[in-house]
Amino acid sequence: MNAEKQRLQDKNWQNWGPYVSNRQWGNVREDYSPNGDAWEFTGHDKAESYTYRWGEEGIAGISDTKQLLCFALSFWNKKDKMVKERFFGLSNHQGNHGEDIKEIFYYLDNTPTHSYMKMVYKYPINEFPYEQIITENGSRSKKEPEYELIDTGIFNNNEYFDIFIEYCKAGINDILVRVTIHNRSNTDAPIVVSPTLWYRNNWKWGYNTYRPELTQGVDGAIDIVHESLPIKKLYSRNAGVKSIFCDNETNTPKLYGTPIIDNSFFKDGINEYIIQQKNTVNPENRGTKASFLADEIIPALGSKTFEFRLSPEETATPFDDFDQIFNERISECNEYYDDIQNDVNNEDEKNVQRQAFAGLLWNKQFYHYNVGKWLKGDPNFEAPRNFDDYVRNTEWNHMHNKDIISMPDKWEYPWYATWDLAFHCVPFAIIDAEFAKNQLLLLTKEWYMHPNGQLPAYEWNLSDVNPPVHAWSCFRVFKIDEKTNGKPDLLFLEKVFQKLLLNFTWWVNRKDKNGKNIFGGGFLGLDNIGAFDRNMELKDGQHLEQADGTSWMAMYALNMMRIAMELAQYYQVYEDMAIKFFEHYLYIAEAMENMGDKQQGLWNEEDGFFYDVLQLGNGESVSLRLRSIVGLIPLFAVEIIDHELLEKMPNFKERMDWVLKNKPELTKLVSHWDEEGRGRKHLMSILRKNRLKKVLNRMLDEKEFLSSYGIRAMSKVYEENPFVFSVHGNENMVYYTPAESDSRMFGGNSNWRGPIWFPINFLIVESLQRFHYYYGNSLKVELPTGSGDKRNLDEVAYNISNRLCSIFLRNEDGKRAFNGENDKLNYDEHFRDYITFFEYFHGDNGRGVGASHQTGWTATVAKLLKPRLSI
Repeated sequence: MNAEKQRLQDKNWQNWGPYVSNRQWGNVREDYSPNGDAWEFTGHDKAESYTYRWGEEGIAGISDTKQLLCFALSFWNKKDKMVKERFFGLSNHQGNHGEDIKEIFYYLDNTPTHSYMKMVYKYPINEFPYEQIITENGSRSKKEPEYELIDTGIFNNNEYFDIFIEYCKAGINDILVRVTIHNRSNTDAPIVVSPTLWYRNNWKWGYNTYRPELTQGVDGAIDIVHESLPIKKLYSRNAGVKSIFCDNETNTPKLYGTPIIDNSFFKDGINEYIIQQKNTVNPENRGTKASFLADEIIPALGSKTFEFRLSPEETATPFDDFDQIFNERISECNEYYDDIQNDVNNEDEKNVQRQAFAGLLWNKQFYHYNVGKWLKGDPNFEAPRNFDDYVRNTEWNHMHNKDIISMPDKWEYPWYATWDLAFHCVPFAIIDAEFAKNQLLLLTKEWYMHPNGQLPAYEWNLSDVNPPVHAWSCFRVFKIDEKTNGKPDLLFLEKVFQKLLLNFTWWVNRKDKNGKNIFGGGFLGLDNIGAFDRNMELKDGQHLEQADGTSWMAMYALNMMRIAMELAQYYQVYEDMAIKFFEHYLYIAEAMENMGDKQQGLWNEEDGFFYDVLQLGNGESVSLRLRSIVGLIPLFAVEIIDHELLEKMPNFKERMDWVLKNKPELTKLVSHWDEEGRGRKHLMSILRKNRLKKVLNRMLDEKEFLSSYGIRAMSKVYEENPFVFSVHGNENMVYYTPAESDSRMFGGNSNWRGPIWFPINFLIVESLQRFHYYYGNSLKVELPTGSGDKRNLDEVAYNISNRLCSIFLRNEDGKRAFNGENDKLNYDEHFRDYITFFEYFHGDNGRGVGASHQTGWTATVAKLLKPRLSI
């Protein structure tokens, strides 16, 4: 067995990993303001001096799973106003995109146990343009692209360092660190390298008095003195390095003007010592934060390497086996991915897929948030909440998160998001199925899930409503795991099914406003896709019936039915649950057909499309004929059942036959197909052949949804002819906007009015493959619409998949679409093969937009690139 696969059998190999956030400032957890302004309570510049309550941040940071001790890298080019101790980016109000990182770095490699990790950070040799980036972004309108670091020209003459940061593990608690700095310029350049250790501050809040310590060792190492940590030493291989110490304590005189206390060496003490040579470090060489200092000149076009070791024991020769262990771990990492990628033949595809996996693994993070403590404050740190006004998350007092969780992006979204995580787990299942399963189970635990059955959304509003895709992800991960490992993990599936019953019931009880199986939900994760805020409280009994909300629930019912059918093969008791969800699906699907005498259904026959419907107080309704992915989501409610499976479930088959015989209004919602050589199959779908063809006619039209890079979130017809709708006396106008948002709705940091989003596209590809499994070559559609070229739905799915993959792969001109037209990124030998997995992509040219390292759901491209495990 491959060495990495062997390590995966022992969970202790994941005791240490890349669990430190890229940004802790500006988060809800750290917000103790009376008005809930998280972005202003802590900021980038303030972070240098402010001690956090719930987590830590750093560059390429690692920690143990409880984040008792952290290690990260810091640098100074001798020109910047501050040590580069954390990545820089804008707060929500400073740019036309909202919160956004303004750095360039790439995650290059990582194994599931983090036995080997590698990334590269591009650090300018000249002064970092902090103020220029803030000023320029602040002056740009919503119609202009955001101003990025690459746009400043700071990399034009190759005046930057390529800083390669690598970790490998000699053992569970024995970690080797290699930092290789390349000067890409034609001039020698100075740099200070500051590998830093520090304890997360657990002693200041009033719950315990134990204070660990870092001290100067007699052997030149930094000694780690902690009662529960096995790592005892930090060694440096480089001669001439100096050890300096301070404390992970807030510099209150600097931030708040409190009296200066003698013998206090605050969190920013190392930084001020490096830049200003102040006496801000402890002359006794002890503290709770410590660093080696290496002050070096990197020669023009040359490089230097710096090596360190976190060791569980004292040794006189910590670096004798250093190179050997590094070489072994790199070889084992390559061997592990050679097996994973044994059916991917193209080298560029392998590169993209491996970096997608690396990004997933680097974006793991220690996430700590005890809502009850956060709301009331700590014994030594009060929380001046104004409960007479709005305070976030007051109804989630039970929640206590303290786990390693997959983040969407450890800078822009350094907090978990439940529907994002469902997509993360699908590619995760390919490389570490146990982690994927545990993540899905984690969010259903009693200290996460609300007692009423709701899954938490994200820390900015735990009560927000996102698409219910958890059951879908659980079954996808279950099947991938079964195929990879040769046996089904029924315990996982049964555990998660029991909890999802509670969540499904919450949806039925809370989001079906009139008890008619038509669902709202408002936001549903699609931010500003509608003509108006779909969370808006409407007047005079008006309410919105959502085509996507109802379709998501039809999909959810089918997902739960399929899980129950799987479990029923082993435990007959689940057959009744399969029947229950089958019938619930029928009721939802039927409701989408007919919403009452005066009410329009969600399907518009004239347009051949699904729309949201605004229900008026007088019982009448208005169809909001805005063509967006809201009308494509009904594609996702599809399940194909082989007749052989039904034959194993006689009670289910009997009940299905009875329902279809005695309720003719539901009969049309289930189709049957018996094709020679393919066996008999049963189709359960909101869309059958005629409507499916009409929806696909819209979706595959290049004038509407079909882009060269996937399926757009909104029809391109609104580019020249915007959709207009009035509500509450306000006229709302919706344009097709292929990239940056033109609205501040939901913070202005995302846009569903045109771009290509991977999670929705992934589900489109999967749904088309399922439809093809039923229809085979009996159903072909034009691709693109109007071309006369007919394709079966599997070919359509493959075509869309290729369009999505082409965002990252080098084209015939050597460009990668996500880089836009930037020649430096596309052609420079030190940029061209590095991949960033953006939040979403320009609807016309594939340029990356939004969070630049949102590898989470965009990493589904790794699944699209892997033919061995079918979608």
